[in-house]
Amino acid sequence: MFKGLGDLASLMKQASQMKGLVGEMQEKLSRLRVTGTAGGGMVQVEVSGDQKVTACTISDSLAATGDREMLEDLVVAATNQAMEKAREAAAAEMNQLAGGLDMPGLSDALSQMNGGNPPTV
Repeated sequence: MFKGLGDLASLMKQASQMKGLVGEMQEKLSRLRVTGTAGGGMVQVEVSGDQKVTACTISDSLAATGDREMLEDLVVAATNQAMEKAREAAAAEMNQLAGGLDMPGLSDALSQMNGGNPPTV
């Protein structure tokens, strides 16, 4: 019976630690920035770690071509690349912050944020 209370106390402590980590993680991710590029750098899209597009830059030379279809394709490609980098960076940050917690299934959950791949640090 007392062993069960010790396990419960341990779980409560881990839950409290996790709550603090979540707040810290949200702040770090909102400050994190990654960039995706396409068209040899003619299109650049910046995304935050919490997966919000924060900037999009299109070179003057590309804009001057008037090729709308190519421009649209390059913006989509750069955005997708930036979003993938943001997911990878977020998974790595989460793995680093949660490193000391022994939470069953945590590694699996983190790998799901990284497209099923183990988080990289």
